[in-house]
Amino acid sequence: AHASLLMAQGVHPKIVSERLGHSSVSITLDIYSHVAPNLQADAAAGLDALLKRGKA
Repeated sequence: AHASLLMAQGVHPKIVSERLGHSSVSITLDIYSHVAPNLQADAAAGLDALLKRGKA
């Protein structure tokens, strides 16, 4: 529950991984990525916003 709550709140997976004591962030993402399915969409939206801001 701890990791799921952190991931759902948008805490960076590396931080969650370190808190859990996983040897690699890939372990954390393999186990908990279902909790944060919007990671790719959020990253794309953030980049899009930055690019649009740069053109203004």
